[in-house]
Amino acid sequence: MPSWLNDAVFYEIYPQSFYDSNGDGIGDINGITEKLDYVKSIGCNAIWLNPCYDSPFMDAGYDVRDYKKVAARYGTNEDLKRCFAEAHKRGMHILLDLVPGHTSDQHAWFRESQKAQKNEYSGRYIWTDSVWNRPDGFGCMCGVSERDGCYLLNFFSSQPALNYGFNRITAPWQKHYTDLDCVATREAMKDVMRFWLDMGCDGFRVDMADSLVKNDDDRSATAEIWRNVRKMLDQEYPEAAMVSEWSDPRRAITKAGFHMDFLLNHLGKGYYSLFRETGPDGSQRSFFSKQGRGNIMKFLDDYLPQYEASKDYGYISLITCNHDTPRMTLGYDELERKIAYSFLLTMPGVPFIYYGDEIGMQYFNLTSVEGGYNRTGSRTPMQWNHGKNLGFSTAEKEKLYLPVDERDVAPTVEQQEKDDSSLLNTIRKVLALRHANSDLQAVPNFEVVYAEKDQYPFVFRRGSFVIAVNPSCRETNIPLDETGEPVFQIGKSSLENGRLLMRGQSFAIFKK
Repeated sequence: MPSWLNDAVFYEIYPQSFYDSNGDGIGDINGITEKLDYVKSIGCNAIWLNPCYDSPFMDAGYDVRDYKKVAARYGTNEDLKRCFAEAHKRGMHILLDLVPGHTSDQHAWFRESQKAQKNEYSGRYIWTDSVWNRPDGFGCMCGVSERDGCYLLNFFSSQPALNYGFNRITAPWQKHYTDLDCVATREAMKDVMRFWLDMGCDGFRVDMADSLVKNDDDRSATAEIWRNVRKMLDQEYPEAAMVSEWSDPRRAITKAGFHMDFLLNHLGKGYYSLFRETGPDGSQRSFFSKQGRGNIMKFLDDYLPQYEASKDYGYISLITCNHDTPRMTLGYDELERKIAYSFLLTMPGVPFIYYGDEIGMQYFNLTSVEGGYNRTGSRTPMQWNHGKNLGFSTAEKEKLYLPVDERDVAPTVEQQEKDDSSLLNTIRKVLALRHANSDLQAVPNFEVVYAEKDQYPFVFRRGSFVIAVNPSCRETNIPLDETGEPVFQIGKSSLENGRLLMRGQSFAIFKK
């Protein structure tokens, strides 16, 4: 296990929207390097960088044309290498986004695989044995290659699926995941990882980590592939880390060997019930809504079994948001977000903050750009100050990757840094407390103290700290056989004489 993860707090950066250092309207690597001190000032000592590889950008860079080359619009490989080095000088780490399941249809591997004549890459992608054989249950393309066959897709038509094989064979054109062609795909991805690790990268967030092997109902074959990758890391790069987009820590961490796994905004899951659950009439049913109609047990019933199964092997990662999820400003005011983020940042495991969430950037309903569709509204440029383009870029408005927030009340870093009670400074205070106290870091020391169905507050213990959360507008007053002095508060709470009193919309950390 990489030793630095226990005190890690990540900041997710969408590179095209973070900071434009050369005035072309698109964020870039040098812009990220310029802003490393800001990221660290939040309390984030690690970065997850969304894809920055060469790409035709049909899916915002998740359609990779060359895994070993930085996209020209972001800079050069040397720029990224310098970014790694500058981060390391500051005691920070950077994970790149690994996209192992598919490439762009413009990737050199795929261009070779399309050829009728058999070659080294013929088996690098999944092809049927005839252009007329269009398999049920799989997205596919045909009629655009000289090769006689349909090729399977992941997501968009421009993303052919790499061939990691099948666990359950149902057709003669399918190869078992132990086939040499499938093993070659795995080894090629390990080669990509080594390339960037040798450049100074500290590991990878793995896109759709559970989707490699097809007809793999229990994901056992996919897990076997990742265990093989983990073995390579342990032997060659023991301080390199991997976090999976799997949202099933019992499999991702305990069976597949990932160091961390995200809990994501999947309908009906525990994380979803915390922040984004709605009733049939569209009303808020999330636990962190001030309306107070949520049920913390929906989260705990999902989280606790995952936590217990994985806590000795790795870390669960909770997120404020990500590039695929509507920002929490959609439906939540600033006080609600202060309480929600304070909770996320004091839970065990390794937390992730999405760029701009720390200042309360808005979600906008925008026309799709680069395959973003409804996700586009969470990808708008970072808001630094009230200068031109909110400090993101010196380019003219029409050249910007996406429009900036043009409201007079658009939050900015400059504005929030001047206000001690701002969302940004609230997060800084919580993270300072986390970094200063080992009991509040990733260590698995989580104990539920008080949690009742359809009731508030929620109280849990982490070592010498008791943390109490009352997102609802209603005052709560419960018997609680705990003692401690408040070391951080939002709103007003007291813990004395065997009772916990919390005003509406409050959060408190008590230290014994």
